Amino acid sequence: MKFEEIAKYLERVEITTGRIEMINILTELYRKIEDPQDAAILSYIILGEIHPPYKGYELGMSEKLITRAIAFASGYDSSEVEKRLNVLGDIGRVAEEFISKKKQKTLFTEVLTLRKIYNTFNKIAQTTGEGSVDMKIKLLTGLLINASPLEAKYIARLADGNMRLGVADMTILEALANAKGSRERKPILEEAYNKYPDIGEIAKILYSEGWEGIQKVDVTPGIPLRPMLAERVRSPEEAWEKLKGRLAAEFKYDGERMQIHILGNGEVQIFSRRLENITHQFPDVVEAVKKHVKLERGIIEGEALAFDPDTGDFRPFQELMRRKRKHDIHETAKQIPVTLRLFDLIYDGQSYLKKTFPERRRRLEEIIDENELIKVSELIYPKTLEELKKFFLLSVEQGFEGLMIKSTGPDSIYQAGNRGWLWIKLKRDYRAELTDTLDLVVVGALYGRGRKAGLLSSYLMAVYDPENDVFKTVCKVGTGFKDEDIMEMNRLLKPYIRDRKPARVVSQMEPDVWVEPAIVLEITAAEITLSPIHTCAYNQIEKNVGLALRFPRFTGRYRMDKSPEDATTEKEVIEMYQRQKKIVVEGE
Repeated sequence: MKFEEIAKYLERVEITTGRIEMINILTELYRKIEDPQDAAILSYIILGEIHPPYKGYELGMSEKLITRAIAFASGYDSSEVEKRLNVLGDIGRVAEEFISKKKQKTLFTEVLTLRKIYNTFNKIAQTTGEGSVDMKIKLLTGLLINASPLEAKYIARLADGNMRLGVADMTILEALANAKGSRERKPILEEAYNKYPDIGEIAKILYSEGWEGIQKVDVTPGIPLRPMLAERVRSPEEAWEKLKGRLAAEFKYDGERMQIHILGNGEVQIFSRRLENITHQFPDVVEAVKKHVKLERGIIEGEALAFDPDTGDFRPFQELMRRKRKHDIHETAKQIPVTLRLFDLIYDGQSYLKKTFPERRRRLEEIIDENELIKVSELIYPKTLEELKKFFLLSVEQGFEGLMIKSTGPDSIYQAGNRGWLWIKLKRDYRAELTDTLDLVVVGALYGRGRKAGLLSSYLMAVYDPENDVFKTVCKVGTGFKDEDIMEMNRLLKPYIRDRKPARVVSQMEPDVWVEPAIVLEITAAEITLSPIHTCAYNQIEKNVGLALRFPRFTGRYRMDKSPEDATTEKEVIEMYQRQKKIVVEGE
């Protein structure tokens, strides 16, 4: 398929402000695709990817390299391209502009196809070593020379890894369901994607094997599945009531959640909760798993905690984040050693997704040879509410966040990618005042005044509504940010600033700039109140009002480990509001 035709669809997606219209445009595009491989390639490109994130490929092209390619292709000096980029702030629009006015017309141009674009970028991703920078520029220049201005816009953005379309994986799944059946079939695709989150591979299977093939997709070592998520409660009593006393309770750690894949032949891979391959950051965990986990092939889940080997005390999450660096990792591992607490088993030669939690836990305990570096999580099966309360207090006393409380009933399966009442989190200090934190997504920003003039210093925050795949505003926050935080936020937000409201954002407020949902921040507040201007739970509690956070404050914690879709949900906020209201009434 010609890339020019695809670029026209991408432009239509980019300018729409409605999610339904976006899905309709993508559906129309997918219906023009016949080849399974093209369906896979298209799905990656729409998301600004060449391979799924878990494979760890990077194009290695900075804005400076892309501007050089634009300069070569258009006949202008790099400094002119860079100046224009500083004005427009969008490498795609810069490429479109310079290619439209290129100084020397090419006599013979090659028609760019979807495959040509993908294959070239695949070469760029795999080009390493001496001379690789020049080769990457040469390959990108070759595409831009043959591109129309519109094609150039999306080629440059793909090189930058930011298509600026506002499309997420769930949007693509819905478009695929529409194109090959109906919207009602999206849950079938979503279930497959939760177990095998490779958007290109899911599209390819749908086009080549149909819905029958999709229903055969299962968990696979080496392919990280989307992690199971939890609801939250305010008290041990509420958790006990929710699960009718059929539950297990384990300490809720404040560490790095890990999905560990044992692939045989001594190979171990570690994935973050965002499904990124973080194996290189934790060579000590890899060695501990090789020595102390008795599995040939398997998938286990746990939490890595920084600790002091001299005292045995756990260290703050922020220290653990220093393990994110790419260089001198073995030295950093010595400075910040970790201990692993394993809490679930997903695969041991067969899938355990449909097995109950007690079955999964028993099998996990069988395969772990415990020592200081690797243990199963502290867990009890409380027979009474009093036992649960005591265990909660013990967790808090030992400095942990609280408890993870898990159903032990016949329905206690592992729900990949889903948030439900089979897992419940109970955090400390969650009483009449809202002192639990929320993970919220930045969807807009406002400029400061006085000393902060010219800087985006307060932020429009949103919750996620998974049912409609949209983000709904719940507060504007400007407190809790140090000067260095504001500088960091301006740096983080720069690639995601938009001149129109993103299609997946539902807002009545109009910020100074819109922000594509990407950055998650931890926010605390005094309470949840009714609001005439925020769209979270709009018309669900009372007519013409939504819910908002009162006195919101940034805790100082950037949740880089969470994708926007992992943020606090609208449903959670509604439940928190209802519980808060109940406590106030009971206390009057």
